[in-house]
Amino acid sequence: MTVKLAKGVNLHVLPTEKYKTIRIFMRFNTKLDRKIITKRTLLSSLMETNSLNYPDQTLMSEKLAELYGAGFGLNVNKKGNLHWLNLSMSIVNDKYLNGTDVLGEAVSFIKEIVFFPHIIEDHFDQETFDREKENTAAYLKSVNEDKQTYAALSLQNLYFSDSEDQRIPSFGTLEDLEKETAQSMAAYYSQMIREDQVDIFVLGDVEEKQIHQLFSALPFTDREEGIGEIYYHHSISNVIKERSDQEELAQSKLNIGYDTNIFYGDQDYFSLQIFNGVFGGFPHSKLFMNVREKENLAYYASSSLDTFRGMLTVQTGIDGRNREKVLRLVATELENMRRGQITEEELSQTKAMLKNQYLLSLDNGAAVLESAYMDFLLPETQLSAEEWIRRMEAVTIKDIQKIAEGISMQAIFFLEGEQKNG
Repeated sequence: MTVKLAKGVNLHVLPTEKYKTIRIFMRFNTKLDRKIITKRTLLSSLMETNSLNYPDQTLMSEKLAELYGAGFGLNVNKKGNLHWLNLSMSIVNDKYLNGTDVLGEAVSFIKEIVFFPHIIEDHFDQETFDREKENTAAYLKSVNEDKQTYAALSLQNLYFSDSEDQRIPSFGTLEDLEKETAQSMAAYYSQMIREDQVDIFVLGDVEEKQIHQLFSALPFTDREEGIGEIYYHHSISNVIKERSDQEELAQSKLNIGYDTNIFYGDQDYFSLQIFNGVFGGFPHSKLFMNVREKENLAYYASSSLDTFRGMLTVQTGIDGRNREKVLRLVATELENMRRGQITEEELSQTKAMLKNQYLLSLDNGAAVLESAYMDFLLPETQLSAEEWIRRMEAVTIKDIQKIAEGISMQAIFFLEGEQKNG
């Protein structure tokens, strides 16, 4: 059941007896814009920490404990041209308790968090703001300490150098964080509540009428509908962008970005998924077996897809002296796939792994909610489980060969490890 609570605000109820808990998921959706990315990260922390009527973390925790240990949190992420601020809550079903109204209290709690943040007059509580800004800064600084993440983000920055919005991480930057004040964040909160498109999902053994009644009490107002295209189309270049950094590390990182020009829901989507599984997506893949195991040139070697930006990424951890060897070997494996050098065993293993992942996702509450959101956002991509498996099983070696032929290298980022006394 999907109903409109206000223009641009939708409630989706997914009744099922599969779970003993009830999952509530709320997504604030807006167009990706560099100017707001960091604001939304900080805002998610401010809203998660306390509220006007739960002014400290202790009171917030006590309330969640009263709700039989309810799980609760906010986070941000981006998908293609969109940026999302997400609120999630997991509660025990009242059907397994006696004389309780956990569901009703949980909706009241969400109302408190969303509509009554710790804003006094026109600014967030200063003590809360200062603490969360400091915590967010510490988190942003820590990202660079994880060199695998640093390499991935550096490749993204290089690959999307023609788009300021796309090259910024989903959680923002220290540079933008420094500009924020308690007043600017209160102003942005008001803008988000007024303008973002909102989708609320409730998954569990629930009555649709009761859910509708409870969530209708949330004071959302009408806002514009339609925020534009989700897919970001990268401008393909004939010149490969390259960048190298050097740090004191035992292990160098070599990351490569390719354009696939294939997106979620496209006709070749399943062929791309299987291509990725054979190339570097699984432990039986060519990159893992040949670059890492056979040639012993990498500590790790894998590939991953971003089907909302048409991007394939290869990630490797290597001895810096082997950079050129690894680049050549990765190129060789891609060329072998262009020539159709894929065994029936590689094909069947990959299909079995993808099918297993998919079937497991059907029992995972978070994955079910994400799938339901995509079905609503992109209804033309919706598939039954049977059709999903049929399309995946129908992919042939020739289909994979065609995918490999269309992939083009766009960027190389190399983080060279330099020993202190080397």
